[in-house]
Amino acid sequence: MEWSLKSPEELPGIVPQLLQALAGRRKIALFGEMGAGKTTLVKAICQHLGVRENTASPTFSLVNQYSYVEADGSVSLFHHLDLYRLRTAQEVFDIGLEEILYDPWYCVIEWPQLAEQLLPEDVVRVEIEVLGETQRRIHVG
Repeated sequence: MEWSLKSPEELPGIVPQLLQALAGRRKIALFGEMGAGKTTLVKAICQHLGVRENTASPTFSLVNQYSYVEADGSVSLFHHLDLYRLRTAQEVFDIGLEEILYDPWYCVIEWPQLAEQLLPEDVVRVEIEVLGETQRRIHVG
């Protein structure tokens, strides 16, 4: 599935379709160059799910965890990871990624390249391609 966006303001409109394209899967490897809009996409997903906390890039904290309430009233978690600053697969392992990848919650990983061997087979790969100053193509594969 693929979307072409003229501006970041269009993101909230595609999030329901994006989540539907996940077909129940909750682990997302998010690819894109610096400034492509990875964190902006995560913020839009969190907003759609009903996360009330302030969502921010976990570049320095590495892992941000948010909560939201499901339609049935239960509380669910959302993990947002940014592996950009990590240099080795051991560092990825040390932050507890393996546990997060096999829990029932959403997990979006920015810069997932170092974690490729840890990712579950059914991880959803989402790529954001820069087409212009504000134009982006989002591809779910």
